[in-house]
Parts: sequence; structure tokens; C-alpha cells
Amino acid sequence: MNSSVRSRLGSALAYRDFRFLWVATVCQSAGFGMDNVALGWLVYELTGDPFMVGVAAGLRMIPLFLLGIVSGAVADRVNRRILLRIVTFTGAINMFVLGGLLVSGIDSVWMVIALATLIGVSFSFLLTLRQAYTYDIVGPHNSLNGLSMLQIASQGGAIFGSLIAGFLIESIGVGWQFIVVGGTYFLSVLVLLGAGGSGQSASQERSSVLSNLVGYVSLLRDYPILFTLMCLAATTEIFGFTHMSLVPVFSKDVLGVGAGALGVLTAVRQLGGFLGLAALASLGNYRGKGKLMFAFTICFGLGQILFFAVDGVVFFALVLLVVNACAMAVDTLYKTLMQENVPNRDRGRAMGAWVLSIGTAPIGHLGIGAIAGSFGAPIALLFNGVVLASAGVVTSLSLGKVRRLP
Repeated sequence: MNSSVRSRLGSALAYRDFRFLWVATVCQSAGFGMDNVALGWLVYELTGDPFMVGVAAGLRMIPLFLLGIVSGAVADRVNRRILLRIVTFTGAINMFVLGGLLVSGIDSVWMVIALATLIGVSFSFLLTLRQAYTYDIVGPHNSLNGLSMLQIASQGGAIFGSLIAGFLIESIGVGWQFIVVGGTYFLSVLVLLGAGGSGQSASQERSSVLSNLVGYVSLLRDYPILFTLMCLAATTEIFGFTHMSLVPVFSKDVLGVGAGALGVLTAVRQLGGFLGLAALASLGNYRGKGKLMFAFTICFGLGQILFFAVDGVVFFALVLLVVNACAMAVDTLYKTLMQENVPNRDRGRAMGAWVLSIGTAPIGHLGIGAIAGSFGAPIALLFNGVVLASAGVVTSLSLGKVRRLP
């Protein structure tokens, strides 16, 4: 790796507060990786129904859709650094409660789903705040690198969490694993205490939450590119990211592997995201993000189509690696372009709009779960792949203004 690439990769890490945010994200994401494996496995163990796995994943994402706009309005009103600590601490409490109930023998699937949905509430605010605070710290010229490095922290933590998740489920039980997850969230709060500033690009213009909510209408009217990116992000979420809810089903029914192998496969998926983000971060302030976004979307869809041809664990792992590399790269490009194409005072609301877009996932989770329940997981992934790849081709040809975004 030459010195210029190393310099671009480390540009965001030169900021002290970003380093604290980065480490805190690693800690919280390790817990999220464990939680990701445990929730799908637990629901499938309790019900034996792929559709219920989709229901659980979908309901967990509903708060992102319902509260995305609200989280953005709040993020543009408050000190994002302080609220991020509070929200992460709330997530820790929720995980401790879920783990405690499971350890005590309360394992109703609807109880699990209800608490998972509640955890989604804190997650909706965490996502909005973390993306906007990153931009606050590193500024516009380092935004692509900063958001990529933030997601690398998320992927790195999730890889570790996923790798040990299967072992923890088999050795101490899923309930105690959720308690461990709560511990990683609490550690994240402690690390966040080290970040001492609001950031060089934090807006000094602050209106009331109600005014910010009303302002969404004028924001979307004055900056239609934001609405276009919202729609593209929602399409990618519904027909792309929802493949994750079928990994436990595919592992158990198609590949015939257990919880330990599922943890490894989930870690491979996270590793793919890590590699895609590292490549993106090395580009620096790349001028051609619109074209790159469409290219990754099309490859994302084509990768899902390959799942239909899977005939073994190794091939599945390789496809999973490529698919998630594309997924994380295109998602980071959405977040970067949405913040770069609105005024600085509105970036929190832009990230709230992104959270709303990814909150459309319940539609995709329910749909892919229903298809998998009727026709099997390979058919469900094939369908989503065809739709996503086709949508990527059509929109790249028809939305020239977005394609030309620098």
C-alpha cells in the first residue's frame, strides 16, 4: 500500500474525537453482531418458521421508519455528542432486560419480538446521531473517508461479535449472550465519554424540534436530490439488505449447518462489508460518487442472484462476502451524498431521512420471508436479486443528474 493511500485511509482518524467515536462504535457493533446472530436463531428455534424470522426482523426495523424523521429533527436541535451517549446507554438497558427475561425462562416469541422492536427505537436515534456526528468531526472534505471508516468500525466489531455468537449460544445460552451484548453497549458509553467536542462542522443554527419537523417539507422541496436518494436507498433496503434475515434459514435448511457455522458465515458477511468499505475509504474525496453508487447497486443485485446457484458452504460464503461488500459501500455512498447535498444546518434531518429509508425494511423482510416460506430461501433471494439489479440499471440510465453527482 503506497503512502498516499495510507494517508487517505487515515485522514478521519487524525481527529481525536473521531478516534473515540470509532472505538465506541467497535464496542457497540460487537454486541450488535452477537445480537444479529442470536435473534434470528432464537426466533427460528422457537417457531421453526422462516416467515416469523422475517416478521421479527421486519418489526425490529419499524421504529426506523416511524422515527427516522423525528430522530433527524431531534439531531438538528440537540448536542449530538451528548444524546449519542444517552441513546447508547438506553440500548444497553434494553439488552440487559431481554437477556434477563430469557435467562429466567420467559421465552415467548412475541415477547422476544416486542423487546427487539423496542431496541429498534434506540437504534433509530443511534444511527442518525452517529452519521451526523461523524460529519461534524471530520468536515465535508473527509466525509466519505469518515463515514467509510465509521462503517469499518461497525463491520469490524460485528465480525468479532458474529464469530463468538455461535460459541456463546452453545456454551452459555442465548439469554446470557444478550446480557453480554448489553455489556458491550455499556462499554461503548464509557468510551464515548472521551469525545470532548461537538465537531468543527457542527451547525450553530438550532431550531425547535417542531420547527425542524415542519421544515422537512421545505427541505425536500428545495433539495429534490435528497428525496431521490431516499427512494433509491429504500429500494436497496427492501430488495437488498433484507437478504440478511434469510441467512439463518439458508444455513439451517439449505446448507445443513448449526449455530457455530452460522456465526462464522455471519462474520464472513461482515468481512465482505469491511473489505468494501476499506476500498471506499481509500478513494479519499472521490469525484464520481453517483456513478459508483449505481455500479455497487447493480453488483449487489447480481450477487444475490448467485445465491440461487449455491451448492456448498464455501461458495455461499464467497457470494456472501461479495454481496455485503457491495451493500456496505452503496449504503455509505447514500449517507455521504445525502449530507453533502443539503445545507450544513440540515444534515441531521438528512440522516433522519436516510434512517426513514432503511426503515422501509419491514416491507422487504415480510416479503422475502413469505416467498421463502412458500418457495424456499434460494427462490426468495433470486427474486430480490433480479429486482434490485434491474432497478439499478434502469435508474442509472434515467437519473442522469444523480449519476453525475461528484
